[in-house]
Amino acid sequence: METQTFAVDGSKSNIDWTGKKVTGAHNGSIDIKAGKLTLQDGKLSGGNFVIDTTSIKILDITDPATNAQFAGHLFSEDFFSTERFTEATFVMTSTDQQNADNYLITGDLTIKGITHPVSFPAKVHFSEGSVTASGKILVDRTRYEMKFRSGNFFTNLGDTLIYNEFELDVTLTASATL
Repeated sequence: METQTFAVDGSKSNIDWTGKKVTGAHNGSIDIKAGKLTLQDGKLSGGNFVIDTTSIKILDITDPATNAQFAGHLFSEDFFSTERFTEATFVMTSTDQQNADNYLITGDLTIKGITHPVSFPAKVHFSEGSVTASGKILVDRTRYEMKFRSGNFFTNLGDTLIYNEFELDVTLTASATL
């Protein structure tokens, strides 16, 4: 059995996020600080990554004042509480290879110090000395104490309702460690 470890390169990895509401959606990006992927006999067997919650950017709002106001709200206690929780993490607990490049990944997602299991399909590509993995994680924000304008907790929100699930499109690029 051969085990290989690959270090995630934060500068070549990223997360694109999308949050939806009744009247539309917002999107942006979040930086990945670090992580690793482990291969056992050429198959993905584990890994993790660390998300820099202080790096959340909003890409669809071009007015600087409105963008700053929205970012401040995402950093606040209503959402990511970035002053207290500068990082979020994902730790794989199992990998199930469906076919050549397709896996079902299960792991523990921790946001605001709260951990819940999540599963998602991922594409994993191996080339000499590197691994690229990508997948879309659907996150129910209310499980992480982000209840602002959630229909599960507030009534009569009308067109100010924010949907509970947001999407994280994760792309990791990792290089073999020596």
